[in-house]
Amino acid sequence: MAETPLLREDPGQPGQWLAAGDWTLAHARQLEAFAGSGAAGAQRLDARGIGQLDASGAMLLWRLARRLGLAVDALALRPEHAPLFAAVQDICTSPARRVEKDYGFRALLARAGFTVEDYAKEVLALVAFTGEALLTALKVAGNPRRWRFTATVAHMESVGLDAVPLVLLLSFMVGAVVAFLGAEVLAEFGAEIFVVELIGIAFLREFGVLLTAVLLAGRTASAFTAQIGAMQSGEEIDAIRTLGLDPMELLVLPRLVALLLMLPLLSFLAMLAGIGGGITIGASMLGISPDMFIARLHETIEVRHFLVGMAKAPVFALVIGLIGCLEGMQVQGTAQSVGERTTSSVVQTISLVIVIDALAALWFMEMGF
Repeated sequence: MAETPLLREDPGQPGQWLAAGDWTLAHARQLEAFAGSGAAGAQRLDARGIGQLDASGAMLLWRLARRLGLAVDALALRPEHAPLFAAVQDICTSPARRVEKDYGFRALLARAGFTVEDYAKEVLALVAFTGEALLTALKVAGNPRRWRFTATVAHMESVGLDAVPLVLLLSFMVGAVVAFLGAEVLAEFGAEIFVVELIGIAFLREFGVLLTAVLLAGRTASAFTAQIGAMQSGEEIDAIRTLGLDPMELLVLPRLVALLLMLPLLSFLAMLAGIGGGITIGASMLGISPDMFIARLHETIEVRHFLVGMAKAPVFALVIGLIGCLEGMQVQGTAQSVGERTTSSVVQTISLVIVIDALAALWFMEMGF
């Protein structure tokens, strides 16, 4: 039963007041009256008679002691109430202050340094995660029964088949735009026919695989991070380890294999769709019939352009799959962390895909490919 709080003067000791009853939030109104006007002239406050004490009661007791100007040794508390009163006293005497953000030059350098350090840690984590995935794949390769074929096929459907309409549509539209803009420039020189070489080389070497990788980076990497992050947040991955299973083998490898198989196929479809967009513009606006377009494409385009584009597809697949799964594994357990890691995975995959594509283009150019 809750006891009504009391504050009265000790009849046997003048100047000493006694606090008793329950000093809790339920009696806040009466306790505020005590803190505002009670115990006038008290030199000592004995609060050992308090039965229940919560944070609200401790704060009002501290206000009463401060109003009376009592020293620390003039307030007697029960041993079990002393830690709570001390914590409330610390908060009341030094309230949290709003930290103003420093916009100075030194603060700018500090934030840049922290960002660089964070990126370096992300790179090291990605390298370590890649090594762990490779080691797990080597262990599983010798034992086909450990491969998750059902999960792999399911991911192939979500990663590859479900993305086909979007890849075809965007590649077709980009091919049409590139052909139209190229024709506008080449028309000044009477060389509209070279639109065929422009479309063929652009999509076989760069645009086909790059567009596909960027689409999957935004579509698939975010899905991987959200799926694994939700499992990490719900402690399902800890449960998998408790059951003696390997999360790398169960969650990561099927997704990586699905991407490695489907990204080259999607890139090939994107190449065809981009060339189809060029054929459409050529036939409708440039007077280049589809037969003429395909014949010139066959005469002028070498197979090495196609091989260069397809060689980058497995690399992009590994980057997308590894970053998407790694960011999911790094979720801290909150919904906000899931959102942050999902955003980070999309940004990292798109950025890294573009950087790798630029470096590969320079390398193939220098090697004469």
